[in-house]
Amino acid sequence: MVSTERRSWVALMALCACFFMVMLDSTIVTVAIPAILTGLDANLNEVIWVNSVYLLANTVPLLLTGRLGDRYGPKRVLIVGLVIFLAASLWCGLATSAGSLIAARAVQGLGAAAMTPQTLTFITRLFPPEKRGTPIAVWGAVAGVATITGPVIGGLLVEQFGWQWIFLLNLPIGAVGLVVGLVFLPDWLPNGRIRFDTLGALLASTGLAALVFGLQNGQHYHWGTVVGPVGVPHVIGVGLLLIGGFVIWQRRMTDEPLVPLGLFANPTFAFANLTHGALGFAVTGMFLPLVIYVQSVLGLGPVESSLLCAPMAVAAGAAAIAAGRIGGKRLIMSGLGALAGGTVLIAALAEPDTEPMVLVPGLVIAGVGIGLVYSPLTAAATFGLPGHLVGAASGVFNTSRQVGGVLGSATTGLLLQVGLSVSVPEAARQTAKSLPPRYVEEFVRRVSDAANTASQFRQTGPQVPADWSPSIAARVRDLATDAYALGFTNAAKATLVLPVVVLVLGILCAAGIQPPSGNAKNLDYRPERATP
Repeated sequence: MVSTERRSWVALMALCACFFMVMLDSTIVTVAIPAILTGLDANLNEVIWVNSVYLLANTVPLLLTGRLGDRYGPKRVLIVGLVIFLAASLWCGLATSAGSLIAARAVQGLGAAAMTPQTLTFITRLFPPEKRGTPIAVWGAVAGVATITGPVIGGLLVEQFGWQWIFLLNLPIGAVGLVVGLVFLPDWLPNGRIRFDTLGALLASTGLAALVFGLQNGQHYHWGTVVGPVGVPHVIGVGLLLIGGFVIWQRRMTDEPLVPLGLFANPTFAFANLTHGALGFAVTGMFLPLVIYVQSVLGLGPVESSLLCAPMAVAAGAAAIAAGRIGGKRLIMSGLGALAGGTVLIAALAEPDTEPMVLVPGLVIAGVGIGLVYSPLTAAATFGLPGHLVGAASGVFNTSRQVGGVLGSATTGLLLQVGLSVSVPEAARQTAKSLPPRYVEEFVRRVSDAANTASQFRQTGPQVPADWSPSIAARVRDLATDAYALGFTNAAKATLVLPVVVLVLGILCAAGIQPPSGNAKNLDYRPERATP
């Protein structure tokens, strides 16, 4: 039975609640990095993995979970995913070690992966094509606003209640979404049985996992041995080979491939996915160095840093509403350009002694850019999708963003760690010139060692040998703070270049998106059963 329009809109609210949590948790951790570092006595690489493992676990199964919705019904897969997500959120909030938190975030990512494709699948089925524009605009606005408000909400929660509450917040939101979803979401069931591409899923998941592991942990292992004879280059090489094998296998599959290559026969769908990947890369990549910079260098607390990002969130929300009514590839290209311009402005203005409010114009420009992209890009990618491929297409479209996000997190984290290993020692040598010569090398070594541990975020600075005089010790701590501030600022500025380069590539991809009228050919909707 087809849902009434009113029930469809109520159901959309439940879908948006689920999607809001998924997108929120992709960025909310960034503002809590300093608190998690000190609270769990973790190092920078471990905390980067707290974010990256969620993105990775949310990405790898997306192609499969999209097909699970096609086989068992999107409602059932979404509800199971939501329950897993909420249970893992509780686990995250109760974690007492970095390892436990990383494991919980991996499970949370799996739950998110089960939910995400179903949200877009439901929209394409709850609303006919001629009435789908506004719901997709709402869905896209939720994506943009949730991505930006993650640091804002996270800062408030960390300051007032502790970092654990950035995860516990999901429980009341998810509970409401669960009840509304059970009542109002129709239980569509497919007419036929869909065969899973097990080999394709294995190739895609292991290949992507190996690639991201190698990129993110390269600096941690000094680009050498990981275990036994296996080194970082081997892991990355295996990942690339497996992904290449996945592409070849999909081209050979003729019966229910994991990624139906017919989807990419439409150039708009192909270019929209490339653009989506670039957007995910840039948004995830810019937040990591930015949030650590404003807290550890500029000295803002979690609430202050979240308030600094508030204008960005407001701008993104306002732009998303406007974009949902306008649409078009020029708007997408303009949004990507604005995000790149805002990022460049932030990098140009960032200095160890920059007044935080000076960064607001760049943040607002970036927020407008993010808000302009999501809705028209989603509308372009999903217009005219064949009914029997909706789940697969939704999985592919969301996978493209998540793959971009995973690679953005991994490569940005890598560049940041490499940058710190170079810029912090150099800054330490510059600031050590005012010390007596016999203290210089020891000072540089201790500051450099502190640059990859939780001590870099503590006001006390690196440990000073007990036989140093109190006056020298105090001077060393002051100089260490200056050295870290200068070194991290230089590393962050260099790291922000990468998201800008990727956004330029995204603009080129967006230029290939065609008007929606060109997508409406050869629609092949297959009837399905829907139980209330």
